[in-house]
Amino acid sequence: MAKIKLTKNEQKSQKDALKMYQRYLPTLTLKKQQLQMEIRSIDARAKEVRAKRSALEKEFEAWIAVFGETEAFKPEMVTVRNIRKGTGNIAGVEIPLYEGADFSRGDYDLYETPLWIDMAADRMEKALSYDLEAEVLDEQVRLLSKELRTTTQRVNLFEKVKIPETKANIKKISIYLGDQQVSAVVRSKISKKKLQRAADEAKQAEVQQGGAE
Repeated sequence: MAKIKLTKNEQKSQKDALKMYQRYLPTLTLKKQQLQMEIRSIDARAKEVRAKRSALEKEFEAWIAVFGETEAFKPEMVTVRNIRKGTGNIAGVEIPLYEGADFSRGDYDLYETPLWIDMAADRMEKALSYDLEAEVLDEQVRLLSKELRTTTQRVNLFEKVKIPETKANIKKISIYLGDQQVSAVVRSKISKKKLQRAADEAKQAEVQQGGAE
């Protein structure tokens, strides 16, 4: 705990600081809860997208096997030309948003390849789109998790360090100032008694001197 001055000005500074911590803590706590909820929601969405991707892949493999020409379709026939992304904002954090992708298809001989190649390419594009969306969702979780760690640290700092420390400082200063006030009152009373005693002694001396005359 840092050394503090035991003064009224310092007491006011500590009280102002306490008010600030207590004002911002609920906002930080709410932000922490919002980030936790959003991360869970996005993570669930990413799992859902990957499940769709997996189901599509199984369906795709079974579908091609029906034609008995599993070697006819090559993954390189479909490539990603452009990924379209937007930006969003969650709890003050800027995140990427997946808005789709543009694909290119390799040249292949329409006479030498099976008729279903175009349909297979469509499914491949859909599978790649799922992969790209899942990657963007993972990036959202990464960015929000980073902000959650920072927010959690601030909440803990306020709850476990700053607020207790400031309350302790205020109490320490209040006790010191209270003791000083009591001491001042005691000194004042003692001083008054001494003055009164001196006045009484002076008056008594006058009386005695008058009687002697």
